[in-house]
Amino acid sequence: MQLIRGINQLPTFDKGCVLTIGNFDGVHVGHHVVINKLAEKGQLLGLPVVVMIFEPQPLEFFLKDNAPSRLTRLREKILHIQCLPVQHLLITCFNQQFANLDPEYFIQEILLQRLNVKYLVVGDDFHFGKARRGDFSLLKAAGERYGFKVTDTASYLVKGSRVSSTLIRDALNNGDLVKAELMLGRPYSVCGKVVHGEKLGRKIGFPTANIQMLRKNTPIQGVFAVSMTGLGDKPIYGVANVGTKPTVNGGAKVLLETHLFDFNQDIYGKYVEVHFKHKIRSEMRFQSVDDLKQQIQLDTAQAKTLLQI
Repeated sequence: MQLIRGINQLPTFDKGCVLTIGNFDGVHVGHHVVINKLAEKGQLLGLPVVVMIFEPQPLEFFLKDNAPSRLTRLREKILHIQCLPVQHLLITCFNQQFANLDPEYFIQEILLQRLNVKYLVVGDDFHFGKARRGDFSLLKAAGERYGFKVTDTASYLVKGSRVSSTLIRDALNNGDLVKAELMLGRPYSVCGKVVHGEKLGRKIGFPTANIQMLRKNTPIQGVFAVSMTGLGDKPIYGVANVGTKPTVNGGAKVLLETHLFDFNQDIYGKYVEVHFKHKIRSEMRFQSVDDLKQQIQLDTAQAKTLLQI
């Protein structure tokens, strides 16, 4: 898969391409269906598959810290999309200039001139351009005028519910990891580099691998039974806390702290992935370090029971 950072870096699509546009936050099973069907169309037409995403996501640009929590950071999104039949991933910088584009300019200059689109898939609620004037019906009309096909992303249901990033976000916020996993097609996970922390866990006998979440906010908080990959051929099991560490001094940055069972290696700087298996409890505030230590012992025992180890 070719990674294209910006519209100005687009290659020339002499014969055209098949394209889908969206946030693809979480790259869930509904996204998989859309991309796989797009790939089938690309194969039928003999055209490459292009996925266009935005960074930051539009609501993050407009709402800043009040934007919905993000399921996947850009790097995680790229890793998931590259496992699908996509030839080109176009990362478009969403800024004020892009937001102010006239819809007609977007169609003429980007879809037609730069991408030479022949087949386009977007959500029926897709809006684009200045004042959100561009919509599905405008794209359909443009397609009829300029000779490209426009279809919508049909709803994909799991147990009667339409899969969406919002629904997954709600499931995670409610601690329903099973529902989230069904819609994601995999356990919810977070990737990142292991960084130095305050090392309080090490002092009380529970060293942790710390990952800065690097999100404005997070859809998941509390204590979880987890597994970690990226440190060898097999996953390593543990118990993890996601939050702002109110037991110590709080803070604005959300941190993921994972205590790995029977593990004592220097992994600072390693890029790892933490997979959330079971929620144990919500985050708590403790009166003392001894109370915290006692609770971690209980959490560790419960995590081992849930993980059956």
